[in-house]
Amino acid sequence: MTVVALTAGTTACSSGDSESATGSDSGSYNIWDPYPQFAKDSDWAKLLDACGTEAGVKIKRTAFDTSDLTNKALLAAQQDNSADVLIVDNPVVSTLAEAGALTTTDENKVDTSKVDPNLLAAGQAGGKTYGMPIGANTLALYYNKDVLKTAGVDIASVTDWKSLTAALKKVDKAGKKGITFSAIGTEEGTFQFLPWFWGSGAQLTDLDSSQGVSAVSLWANWLKKGYAPNSVINNTQTTSWQEFASGDYAFAENGTWQLANAEKAGFDYGVLPIPGANGGNASAPTGGEFVTVPVQGDTGRYATTQKLVSCLTSTENLYDTDTTLSYVAPTSEVQDKQVAADAKLKPWVDAVKAAKGRTSDDLGTQYPKISEQLWKAVQSALSGSQSPKDALTAAQDAVK
Repeated sequence: MTVVALTAGTTACSSGDSESATGSDSGSYNIWDPYPQFAKDSDWAKLLDACGTEAGVKIKRTAFDTSDLTNKALLAAQQDNSADVLIVDNPVVSTLAEAGALTTTDENKVDTSKVDPNLLAAGQAGGKTYGMPIGANTLALYYNKDVLKTAGVDIASVTDWKSLTAALKKVDKAGKKGITFSAIGTEEGTFQFLPWFWGSGAQLTDLDSSQGVSAVSLWANWLKKGYAPNSVINNTQTTSWQEFASGDYAFAENGTWQLANAEKAGFDYGVLPIPGANGGNASAPTGGEFVTVPVQGDTGRYATTQKLVSCLTSTENLYDTDTTLSYVAPTSEVQDKQVAADAKLKPWVDAVKAAKGRTSDDLGTQYPKISEQLWKAVQSALSGSQSPKDALTAAQDAVK
């Protein structure tokens, strides 16, 4: 899930010259990214140009909508017309790697030694690493301090599912609303469900395990008891945030990208990493992009490309970029710098340290198939059309 608001539509916008995005000469290097909201005069575009200047080349940047970027990258690879640097959403890395479109970090000599292993795993497939994360976002629980105070809930008591549900019961008794999240029938719904699924101890290769059933049952019971609204079935992360921003809810599951909105909400809030079933921080999925180096027919270009990637992912530039994108940095060194500058980032850094890539566990291109069945199962259980057990059994059968 990308932090920044991506514009809909599939038109590419270039902040470089109006020359073709593909096709390159030795003096100019193509960078494709999924940030169409950043114009030519943005800090991001200026950073790309500065890295080009440092490497002695001119940058031609083209920005695409996220889904369009994957298709364009696959097509360009078939035509031996790939960009020199490709920045893609982390679940896409294994798709491009499987298609033979990316070089490994062993081949392109990009140094990933400082990156947190759990974040790097999202860009690994078959024991090889195919890129460098530019930053990460993940999910946690925002809470409204006033609502919890009214209900007599001490946030320190919320450490696992049992104590969270007990807190929701108190909030409900006090006449306030409990928790809101996104359970929509898309990847967004799976993304929001995964911390609970993984927090139960379940694995994506075994959807209908007793742990998986307990996670779906948790959500279904919250709806049944009125602790979560029925609107979650159609909620995106944006509409679920709007519910929380009304000031009526105790909790909302959402991401780092809502921090600026939280500051504007007009009430005192806090952030809590999502608890696991029996305590501890649940693994939430990582969002964010990887900087990758596509395969080139002209291998002589890689040396300059490596300079561009090293510049983009240097400690100093990562700090600036991740501040712009509202991301948590992928290295402890930069994370420490972020927390020193803004103490409110501490729970997010903790959440990112416990986070996990959606394609980790070597799921690769299997992940989208599993995810689709998982969100369908959650929808069936929340709407009451199937029991959590039956819904997950059907999902597991469909994946097989």
